[in-house]
Amino acid sequence: MRTVTVVGASLAGLYAARELRAQGFDGRLVIVGDEPHRPYDRPPLSKEYLTGGADEDRLALTDAEETADLDAEWLLGVRARGLDARGRTVLLDGGRTVSTDGVVVATGASARRLTGDRRPGDRRSGDRMSGDRRSGDRLPGVHTLRTLDDARALRAELTRGPCRVVVVGGGFIGAETASSCAALGHEVTVVEAAALPLALQLGPEMAAVCAALHRRGGVGLVTGASVSALRGGGTVTGVALTDGRVLPAEVVIVGIGATPNTAWLAGSPLVLNDGVLCDDGCVTSLPQVVAVGDVARVGGTRAEHWTSATRQPRAAVANLLAGRTVESARSVPYFWSDQYGARLQFAGRRRAGDTVRVVEGRVSDDAPGEDGLLARYERDGRTTAVLAVDRPRSFMRARRELAGEADRAVPV
Repeated sequence: MRTVTVVGASLAGLYAARELRAQGFDGRLVIVGDEPHRPYDRPPLSKEYLTGGADEDRLALTDAEETADLDAEWLLGVRARGLDARGRTVLLDGGRTVSTDGVVVATGASARRLTGDRRPGDRRSGDRMSGDRRSGDRLPGVHTLRTLDDARALRAELTRGPCRVVVVGGGFIGAETASSCAALGHEVTVVEAAALPLALQLGPEMAAVCAALHRRGGVGLVTGASVSALRGGGTVTGVALTDGRVLPAEVVIVGIGATPNTAWLAGSPLVLNDGVLCDDGCVTSLPQVVAVGDVARVGGTRAEHWTSATRQPRAAVANLLAGRTVESARSVPYFWSDQYGARLQFAGRRRAGDTVRVVEGRVSDDAPGEDGLLARYERDGRTTAVLAVDRPRSFMRARRELAGEADRAVPV
């Protein structure tokens, strides 16, 4: 290959560029990014950056020395518009094109908005509204938190003084953002359509335990209700719920998930279904095109986690340079979340019907005890997943054991 184009100047895109050079690719390397910023770390946006504990210089994932070593052509603030039928040309804004021998798709995902863009079968909260402010409206005071520019705008608003904040969505981003807003002294309420936040990821037992962190952090939690409308004229003043309640709010933060950025690939030979479909090695239906990170559905699973974005590129690049799948990118899923002074860590694949046992620490008043806890999820005598709250050492041991069991397991 003489030219490889990485579409997406993201965490996954940067790691792919690093792997290309590390694995011996010495040709032309082009990195296309729709944001004007060089790659930055997203997890701190909802935590340290939002609370003022980290400035933008601490978010940077590269420095001048590494940038020089990569010897890449950076096209930032430029959106990819298409991929030709053979996957050999990337089409850009303004009619520009990049001729290429290989492509790494790393375009990530975009935050869902309250615009009624629900996919068939998607039951996540808050993505369809009726009432005062409906689909497509952008009311001042309403934010999402996905990009650095999103975080800048929200941080500026939150530093103007105490206000009432409603966070729509009780997932990890919603919980972390609610925690940060509470730490800044704001009055915060989280709205979650499901009976419990994080029930899909953690199961009902541990979801109930982790939901208690909101209460411990002084944050209100409303469950079993979705947003029907946003109230306000010149700026948002409230959130109307489907159960008839109206929550006063000067700031609304929408954290209802993300949609993979695949629209630019419509009409290409790539198979798209909630992401770019890939085999276990991140290889798409075109062997000269691989996909990594939040946009990639690898072996049937799309994982929006930092660890996936950093681990998949190694196998993806090896397979891209080989022209076929020679290495698998499948691994035991792992994610973490920092909220209300607690660190949650989870590894494995929980399924409905798994039993869960707290094997270290305890649950006190339906919340993790002061010394945290470690819980194991089990099926047919095997550990399928582990959850820890403030038990990092125990978790790392359990995670290693889990990875060993996965390596020994016979596929079914």
